[in-house]
Amino acid sequence: MKFTSPRNRRFARAAPQTGAPGFLWWLVGILTVIELVLSLSDSGVFGAQSLRWPTFALGAFWQPVIAGTVPAVYPGQAAVMFISHAFLHGGLAHLALNSVVLLSLGKFVSTHVGAARTLLVLLLSAVAGAACFGLLSSSSAPMIGASGAVFGLIGLWQAMDYRMRRRARLPLQPILMAILGLIVANIALFVILSGGLAWQAHLGGWIAGWLSGQSFARH
Repeated sequence: MKFTSPRNRRFARAAPQTGAPGFLWWLVGILTVIELVLSLSDSGVFGAQSLRWPTFALGAFWQPVIAGTVPAVYPGQAAVMFISHAFLHGGLAHLALNSVVLLSLGKFVSTHVGAARTLLVLLLSAVAGAACFGLLSSSSAPMIGASGAVFGLIGLWQAMDYRMRRRARLPLQPILMAILGLIVANIALFVILSGGLAWQAHLGGWIAGWLSGQSFARH
């Protein structure tokens, strides 16, 4: 049995966190396992054919299913895909980009609002991103990725910064410029990717994060 002095316990509570919390690593680990299985199947390491598109058929977000122009593959798909799409990615590079932001920004956010509220923001942002995509997009292509959830963290972070600046009576211009930068970056990527960017999911996720930062996840 190990004992610590009151002084050591106070130091342990005050010591800064050196890495992302465990729950974020578990989340990234789940995403990684899924993508590794799909990537290995793409390479023919196992299975007669790739599992990626059958998996997308079951778990990606499909706007035509929401619109009613295409029937669901299984009962409840129209509800499940609001969350399941966030666990699927288009490749290791796509996964790596989302994971880096998830770990770095998630670490910062969780130190201020805690693990439970961080996870709730991620969930709400993924759902809101899918909802926004379903409302604003007419694409028949599958929408996948944790980008909506990641943009939820960005929205929450900017909401926290906004509230801090309002309390300290600091200029709000940096917040406005950061939001403008996000808009420009999304437009640029949309053009570069020839329309292959689900900006609608980014918008929905960001809105959910911003509103969370003004309500239950307020710091």
